[in-house]
Amino acid sequence: MYSYIRGPLAEVEPDHIVIDVNGIGYNVYIPASCFEYLPELGEECKVYTYLYLREDAMILYGFLTKDDLALFKQLIAVSGIGPKGAVGILSALSADDLRFAILAGDSKLISKAPGIGAKTAQRVILELKDKMSLEDAFEKKLENEKIHARTPNNQVKNDAVMALTALGYSSSESLKAVSKVEITPDMDVEAVLKQALKHMSFL
Repeated sequence: MYSYIRGPLAEVEPDHIVIDVNGIGYNVYIPASCFEYLPELGEECKVYTYLYLREDAMILYGFLTKDDLALFKQLIAVSGIGPKGAVGILSALSADDLRFAILAGDSKLISKAPGIGAKTAQRVILELKDKMSLEDAFEKKLENEKIHARTPNNQVKNDAVMALTALGYSSSESLKAVSKVEITPDMDVEAVLKQALKHMSFL
């Protein structure tokens, strides 16, 4: 139904974001691994989406790359894994790490994802390994590295978010606070961190 949604990033919550599209706010659930690559609040955000329908709800899942979306679709096709479980796996592992784990038969790494036991991890490997190749995995890795290439400002932003989470704040709170800081080229992580901490009391 929806290929993607694009609009200003309006809100960032612990497990989802809100994108404003012509005055309508769309709740989009994203993997935790996507949060560090989000734009500043108010800036344009584009997510590739999957609409999950059930009797009592319509839930949008979003991904910053087509590759992540494609891997999500492969995961939910695995017996015993629903959208929530697939998002959990992609929160614990990047698409590249997951692909290499499947090819290597590393069920232990996959089972580190929340709610994914050893048997389910083995099932992921069994059902998806033949659908992947090592050559394709390396090509995807190179493509994803280009997509996620960070500017110096983005690197400082990410380091500041990580520093705040290390202090005990949630990833959502940390990202919100750092997003409120106007980061200039001459600012280092410490300067951004000091400004972000001032915004924490207003969250």
